[in-house]
Amino acid sequence: MNYQEEFRRWKNSGMLNAQELEELSAAENNPELLQLHFGCVLSFGTAGLRGVMAVGPGCMNRFTVGQATQGLANLIVGIGAQQRGVAVAYDSRNRSEEFARTAACTLAANGIRVFLFDAPRPTPELSFTVRDLHCIAGINITASHNPKQYNGYKAYWEDGAQLPPDHADTVSAEIAGIDLFSGIRSVDFDTACRDGRIRILSDEADDRYIQAVLSTAIQPENVAEVADRLAIVYTPLHGTGHILVPRVLRSIGLTQLSTVPEQMVLDGNFPTVEKPNPEIPDAFRLGVALAEKIGSDLVIATDPDADRVGVMSRRKDGSFTTITGNQMGALLLDYVIAARRATGKMPYKPYAVKSIVSTEMVRRICEQNQVKLYDVLTGFKFIGEVIKNHEEGGEEGSFIFGFEESYGYLFGGYARDKDAVSATMIICEMTAFYRKRNMTLSDALEELYRRYGYYMDTTYDIYMEGLDGTERREKLMRRLRENPPRTLGGHSIVEIGDYLEGVFRRTDSGVTRPTGQPKSDVISFLTDCDDKILIRPSGTEPKVKIYLLTHAEDQADLAPKTQAYLRDSKALAE
Repeated sequence: MNYQEEFRRWKNSGMLNAQELEELSAAENNPELLQLHFGCVLSFGTAGLRGVMAVGPGCMNRFTVGQATQGLANLIVGIGAQQRGVAVAYDSRNRSEEFARTAACTLAANGIRVFLFDAPRPTPELSFTVRDLHCIAGINITASHNPKQYNGYKAYWEDGAQLPPDHADTVSAEIAGIDLFSGIRSVDFDTACRDGRIRILSDEADDRYIQAVLSTAIQPENVAEVADRLAIVYTPLHGTGHILVPRVLRSIGLTQLSTVPEQMVLDGNFPTVEKPNPEIPDAFRLGVALAEKIGSDLVIATDPDADRVGVMSRRKDGSFTTITGNQMGALLLDYVIAARRATGKMPYKPYAVKSIVSTEMVRRICEQNQVKLYDVLTGFKFIGEVIKNHEEGGEEGSFIFGFEESYGYLFGGYARDKDAVSATMIICEMTAFYRKRNMTLSDALEELYRRYGYYMDTTYDIYMEGLDGTERREKLMRRLRENPPRTLGGHSIVEIGDYLEGVFRRTDSGVTRPTGQPKSDVISFLTDCDDKILIRPSGTEPKVKIYLLTHAEDQADLAPKTQAYLRDSKALAE
C-alpha cells in the first residue's frame, strides 16, 4: 500500500474525529508531508516511539499509541503477568495526558492492572515506581528535550529500565500484526477507574520516590553550613521538575533557592525557549538574567521530563559558562569518590559506568582512585543492565555513579534511568562543598584539569532530514565501513571499532578483539595519540552524531587538535 492509499484509508476509516479530519484536509495537497506521515510507520525499538504529533502511521497520535500499547499488552498477557500491572506516567507536553489515558485504557481492556499518575511526573519517578510497585512494565509518554511538535512513548520492564532488545523485538513484531483501527482493544476511562482496573497514583508515590532520592545524598550538611551564602537559580523549562526538584533542594537545607517564574508553568508549547533542552545555552537566558539580579553563581535547568540536567556557572570574570555533560560527569564522579571516602561511605569494590561516547577523563579519575569503570553503549538501559548484573550476583561490586555525556546522571539503584531530581541535589551538595573553599564549579573544573589532565569532548550533529534521510544516514555508515579514513586531524588511526561487527581491529596488523558490547551501528577511530572519534546515527532524531574525545597535558594543544579532528570528521559526511 502506497502513502496515497494509506492516506485514503485513514480518511475513510470513520474513526477520526473532526479535528483529525481537518488536519487531513489541510495536508491533502502536500505530497511530501503526506509521504512523511503516511508512507512509513513509526518504528518501535528499545527506546520506544518518538515522532511529530500528527495524523498518520508515521506520527505520534492516539492510534499509534494504542497500537504500541496493544503490542506491549500482548507480550504481558503472553507471559501471564497481567496482575502485576503497568505504571503509566506522562510529561508536560501537549497531548501527553491524552496519550497516557489511551495507553491506560488499552491495558485495562486487556485485563492488565494500571497505575496511572494523576499529573505530569519525572521519568525517573516512573522508573522508580515500576520497581517500587513490582510492576511487570511501565510506560512514559514523553519526548524528553525534543521541540514542542514531538512526543514519544518509552516502555520499561520490571527492573525499571527500558525494554531489553528481545522484548522490544517481540513488541515490534506484535505491532506489525495489529490494525490501527480494528486491532486495538480499549475501555471507557471513567468506568475503568471506578471499577479499579485503573488506579490513580498521587502524592504517596511522590513521597516514596523523594525518600529514595534523599537516600543518595552523601554530605547534605554541606548545604546547611553555607546556606546563608549559597544562592541557586533553578528552572524546570516548563516541565515536570517544577515541584519535586525544589522540594528536594529545600529538604537538604537550601534556603536561597530562586526559580524562574515564567518557566515554572507547565506548558507544552515551551513559550520561553526555542527548544526545552538544558544542553543549549539559550535555554538558560532567563535563568542567567535572574542569577545576575540576585547574585547567584549557579543556574540549574532540567528538561521537560526531568531526566536531564544542565548547569551554567559563574567564572572569575563574572560571566556565566556552560558546564557540559562530560565536564559535570567528571566533577560529580570526583566529588562522589572524595565525599564517600571522607564520610566512610565508600562501598566494597566501587564501580562507575559511562557510555562509550562519554569523556575519557573519568577513566583517569577511576584509575587513580581504584574505582572500576564499565563502558556501555549509548542508552541508560545499558547502565541499568550493569547494575542489574551486579545485584543478581553476576559481578561483585557496588554502584556509585553512572552517566552519559548527554546530561544524564544516576547515583543509586532505586531507579534504572537517568535522574535529574537526584542529580540536581548532588550538584547542589557539591557546589556547597566547593563554596566552603571559596570556589565555584568553574574553579573546581580547572582544578580537576590540573590534577587529571586537559580534556575536550565535542559533539557535532549532521542532520539528514527529509524523505531520503534514512537512506543517506545508512549510506554514510556503509561508506565508513567499506572505506575508512587512514588519518584524522593529521594523526594516524591505529584502531577501528565496528560495533555492528562487534570488533576492534588494529590497522597495522589486522588483529581483532571483541568490543564486549551488543551489536550497534557505531564506528570508532582511535588515533596514535590515544584520542577517540565515534560516529553513530541518532536513535531518536534524523541525524548522525560525531563525538570527539580528545586530551592533552598542555591546555594550549587541545583546541587546535580538536578543531583539526572536527574538520576532517565533518568532511567524512560530505
